[in-house]
Amino acid sequence: MTTKMVVGLDGHGSGERAVAYAKNLADLIGDCELLIVYVVEWSPYSFQTAEENAQRHKRREEEISTAMQRVVDPAVAKLTAAGIKAKGIVRHGDVASILMAVSEEEGAAQIIVSRSSEGGFTKRIFGSATSNLVMHASVPVTVVS
Repeated sequence: MTTKMVVGLDGHGSGERAVAYAKNLADLIGDCELLIVYVVEWSPYSFQTAEENAQRHKRREEEISTAMQRVVDPAVAKLTAAGIKAKGIVRHGDVASILMAVSEEEGAAQIIVSRSSEGGFTKRIFGSATSNLVMHASVPVTVVS
């Protein structure tokens, strides 16, 4: 049976450290698939017109496409070139909630994220998001330095 692990990317070097750590684990495990996940933070709470909502939906799709092309696809390509099974996922929402949801949907054995000191993602992934992951995830969470 293939072991699946969710790896949270942030588009910075800290996310690359999480991917490198996950790759090392995958090499040790053998039959492993890494689920490379990037979350575009988005709030569903807004009071907008129907026209604004239509534009918002279009923006969301553009953001997903851009994040996939610029952040996720290169990480997946690098892993697959190294012989690791990998799949990319981009979603909108709360970082911790999305990472937990993907781990449950995919039957992942672990979530791997990185501690960051490189910008705004710090607050998202090593602040309340990491706390929420550690406290509420149904699988172990590894926080990489």
